[in-house]
Amino acid sequence: MGVDGSRNTTATVDLAVAEAVRHRAPLRIVHVWPGRYTGAFRGRGVVPAPADARRLLEVTARRAELAAPGLTITTDLIEGGAANALTQCSGRAELLVVGHRDHPFTRPSWGSTAAYLAHHSACPLLVNRGSAHDGPVVVASSARASGSATLGFGFTEAALRGARLVAVHMWTRPGGSDGAVPVVRAGGYATERAAAGERLTEALRSWSGQFPEVAVERLVVSDLDLPYTIERASLRSRLLVAGIGRSGRFAELLYGSVGPAPVGPRSATCPALLVPAGWPVAPEPVAAGR
Repeated sequence: MGVDGSRNTTATVDLAVAEAVRHRAPLRIVHVWPGRYTGAFRGRGVVPAPADARRLLEVTARRAELAAPGLTITTDLIEGGAANALTQCSGRAELLVVGHRDHPFTRPSWGSTAAYLAHHSACPLLVNRGSAHDGPVVVASSARASGSATLGFGFTEAALRGARLVAVHMWTRPGGSDGAVPVVRAGGYATERAAAGERLTEALRSWSGQFPEVAVERLVVSDLDLPYTIERASLRSRLLVAGIGRSGRFAELLYGSVGPAPVGPRSATCPALLVPAGWPVAPEPVAAGR
């Protein structure tokens, strides 16, 4: 996990500890110190010293140890840019956990570092955006072979949490795939929506056989309804799972603002898990812990 000392660091630590225990993996806590930057665009505030960075790691590790006494925990202080440094760390990790950099109730975007990781992380990326809700695990499925890892992670996380899974698939309106104004044909919407539902059913079939205990609900929405659907799912789910890549609408909807800034504590969004294409999913550890 990456820590930066922001107001949600403690919640991010708790989330990372819970994931490490759930997946039976050691926890590595990383802080990236920006160093002594003296360029023209340096900030006017006081730059934290290395001693402050080490203190942050010490306090963070102590909280993690109290939360999980038997967990193997290490700390690492890295100098450089946070986005590049954490991307390099992701190449040697099973999961990368970071926090929501901006205040979730006034600035709904993730911030530059998390947004960069949403397209460049080499391992699955878990972003703490607020408290998980007592609802299902929601997975955004492309119903393509490249999205199989995303579906697999959705089933795995639902099984680990004992929750039902809602698989959301977007279908493009007839004639609108190339960005042109859709041409409405008689029965076109119903036909293409039904075809999208069949593709989703086919994509879910193999994973449902591996996780028979996970109840699955299918949801097919149009491209116009996807932003609203993702926003509502973020407010009512335990976890939102989507694919990761250099270009991807699901990821952009998650780290960008999909609507007006939420107001009030009830609008906190659930954590988001982004999975790289082709990432291996092994259900055996889950089966051992059921």
